[in-house]
Amino acid sequence: MAKENRKIDPKKPKFSAYWIYAIIIIGFLVLNFIGGSGWGSAPKTTISEFENYLSNGEVQKVVILNRREAKVYLTAEAKKLEKHKNTRSTSILPSSPSEPDYQFEFGDLQNFENDIAKIKKENGLDTSVIYNTESNVWGEIFITLLPFALIIGVWIFIMRRMSGGTGGGAGGQIFNIGKSKAKLFDQNTDVKVSFENVAGLEGAKEEIQEIVDFLKNPDKYTSLGGKIPKGALLVGPPGTGKTLLAKAVAGEAKVPFFSLSGSDFVEMFVGVGASRVRDLFKQAKEKSPAIIFIDEIDAIGRARGKSNFSGSNDERENTLNQLLTEMDGFGTNTNVIVLAATNRADVLDKALMRAGRFDRQIYVDLPDVRERKEIFEVHLKPIKKVENELDTEFLAKQTPGFSGADIANVCNEAALIAARKGKAAVGKQDFLDAVDRIVGGLEKKNKIITPEEKRAIAVHEAGHATVSWMLEHAAPLVKVTIVPRGQSLGAAWYLPEERLIVRPNQMLDEMCAALGGRAAEKVVFNEISTGALSDLEKVTKQARAMVTIYGLNDKVGNLTYYDSTGQSEYNFTKPYSEQTSELIDKEISNIVEKQYQRAIALLEEHKDKLLELAEVLLEKEVIFKDNLEKIFGERPFGKKEEESVKEPS
Repeated sequence: MAKENRKIDPKKPKFSAYWIYAIIIIGFLVLNFIGGSGWGSAPKTTISEFENYLSNGEVQKVVILNRREAKVYLTAEAKKLEKHKNTRSTSILPSSPSEPDYQFEFGDLQNFENDIAKIKKENGLDTSVIYNTESNVWGEIFITLLPFALIIGVWIFIMRRMSGGTGGGAGGQIFNIGKSKAKLFDQNTDVKVSFENVAGLEGAKEEIQEIVDFLKNPDKYTSLGGKIPKGALLVGPPGTGKTLLAKAVAGEAKVPFFSLSGSDFVEMFVGVGASRVRDLFKQAKEKSPAIIFIDEIDAIGRARGKSNFSGSNDERENTLNQLLTEMDGFGTNTNVIVLAATNRADVLDKALMRAGRFDRQIYVDLPDVRERKEIFEVHLKPIKKVENELDTEFLAKQTPGFSGADIANVCNEAALIAARKGKAAVGKQDFLDAVDRIVGGLEKKNKIITPEEKRAIAVHEAGHATVSWMLEHAAPLVKVTIVPRGQSLGAAWYLPEERLIVRPNQMLDEMCAALGGRAAEKVVFNEISTGALSDLEKVTKQARAMVTIYGLNDKVGNLTYYDSTGQSEYNFTKPYSEQTSELIDKEISNIVEKQYQRAIALLEEHKDKLLELAEVLLEKEVIFKDNLEKIFGERPFGKKEEESVKEPS
């Protein structure tokens, strides 16, 4: 156990294999140098000087080495001469009788031999000429092996570079491409995320904490005959905190935690996905109890046979089959828990969703107003803010439908806006500007708009505000602006009530308010424009949902054509007849047109106030709730409204 818990000192230098390569190369060079007598060498001379020494009888013998080099040995009398006293000055080692006094290289051997023979004959010399051959064994071995060593070295380098990202414990070689790419978090890994960092999501945290508690205290559950869930699937819209919950599990569980994405199983080679699944569960079983977290599992868990246009041998299906076997097969280890996250649970394979594999489906929904308040409090901690102006409850009410990731983005955007303005702290208005920036887009005050277009935009937005003010179930108005943002030329901000169920009157009032812009153009200018595109898209979707999904239309009846399994997207036929299709289209059109005429009637009745509101909007460009109260008076419904933004004083 002591060996397992021993931590690696990060300051200790790591051993590199390149040192071995360097030592081998230096060794070859040294051996080559020694073999070639490179530690000490005789002074160089020239052929003419040699011939002069030979003519004077100062040469005892000449050794011709390898038919290209001559080594000259002087007589004892010649060595005493002044000109030959420094013959071994360039030698590092002490002089030896076996070492030559001079050496030089000559050209053609035949000419050299003829010159020596001629001098000996003319001077009557008996200087001996010896022929010798020397070979540098180590140098020849080095020269022979060098090309092979270079080829092998380049091959190893390329293979390491190609497979440097693969997992496994064998150094990431190309042969380990089938190894799991999961990142391991254990007691030696510092994971700073805990359940305290996860705001809201109380139900999801409770179920996740129970799994963590089971791993820590299994006897508490097994003593009553209970079994640990084999898998838990986190399902919910993007940005709601599914991956954050998994990070908290990694920080709290204190057991080996393997984290990877569904796309990590996908590779260009056949069979790699299934091999990585096997290796992943093998590693987890060796370290059990352990947790495996697969993010975006829909990358490999999509229903089989629904979109297989490439043939019968589908690599993704093979990977899924191996995952199904590992999660609940003959060799299943109950001490390995699988967590997974997805926002497309409707497309997952039914075999993957059954009990015994993913026993629990934990729905991580968008946060309500109370949970948004808690999330704001978490993300506001690192921000330097104006405390007395900032109310997290107010901010939570201003961000309906925002996910946890959206709220984090709001806090960051508010800090950037405050920094852009040169402020020392982040205030309330910075957060409101951040919400506007995220919902509506970036302001485009320099957009070129003609006076006629600007007036039409003001009338359009004033129509939205007027109709929503007069309808009981329409969402309370926050503010109206005719400053272009993103793709829109103007916008009206509302604070929708967070309802669990919606009644037909509420949907119809919202549709009528959405059509108020086009209706105002019709009432004031007696013509309409293309500016109502987003409004028409919204009301058409709502009307279609009333007729085909929620069964709120009398003529179509209590029928729904909604498929909660998501399999209808693979079908090429409609689940109803052509006659029913015509009826659906007709009823959708009737609902929209009825609300349009209703909006026109309301605006005709309050046309003077509509024009007054449009003039105020043209003058100020941005108006708030209190501007409407000055024109229309108190809202005619006694319903208590949520706190909204007042015009800044």
